Amino acid sequence: MDIAFVRLIRTRSSERFMIRRSDSDIAVLEIHYLDNGTVQATLIAFDGMLEESELSDLLVHIDEVLLPDVSLDDQKLVFTVVTGRVLGAFEATQDSPVSES
Repeated sequence: MDIAFVRLIRTRSSERFMIRRSDSDIAVLEIHYLDNGTVQATLIAFDGMLEESELSDLLVHIDEVLLPDVSLDDQKLVFTVVTGRVLGAFEATQDSPVSES
């Protein structure tokens, strides 16, 4: 699979990756490592960038490449898949509780 994972954020219990294909951002992956050894992941596929038929292969690829210690097969990995579009980045400022950055 011709996919690149670019880590954007990493904490003690979570990570965020941009998923790229051919110099295009196609999805964002949020991974949360829970205390009981399971992993909850949310894949946000950008509108028009992934076919539904590609999702299963992508989830298996993520499982194999990024999450070798858990798997869908052993029921320690759960994916939620959402499609959408980026509206912008928003943050609090002194002048407004939320503004686009």
